[in-house]
Amino acid sequence: MNFAPLWADGPVISVHALAALAAFAIGASQFAMRKGTARHRFVGWVWVSLMAVVALSSFWIHEFRVFGPFSPIHILSILTLATLVYAVRSARAGRIAAHKSAMTFLFLLAIMLTGAFTLLPGRTMHAVLFGG
Repeated sequence: MNFAPLWADGPVISVHALAALAAFAIGASQFAMRKGTARHRFVGWVWVSLMAVVALSSFWIHEFRVFGPFSPIHILSILTLATLVYAVRSARAGRIAAHKSAMTFLFLLAIMLTGAFTLLPGRTMHAVLFGG
């Protein structure tokens, strides 16, 4: 990996991308972890915090402008923040199926799907991972 293209994009994109990479790794490990334990809750809070950083930092990234300085990806950021709140509230209320569903949705949509788009040629993460 060559992080030079990431650092060249400035601190907001660097924080955004590093938080997303950490959220990917931690989220993937969370699926394998035993659920309901103190460790699961602690790692879950770390993941929720990272996802909040990813979503919030996106509001200062304006590469693709469609609605003023914003793009459709910012709608996903709002959805992510709302789903994080819903998922945490669901877990605290004992609605574990809703919590699991919301967290899985976030991992698949907000991390896996959108992350895949960052790997397209010409994008920063493509340059970080594959060079060029």
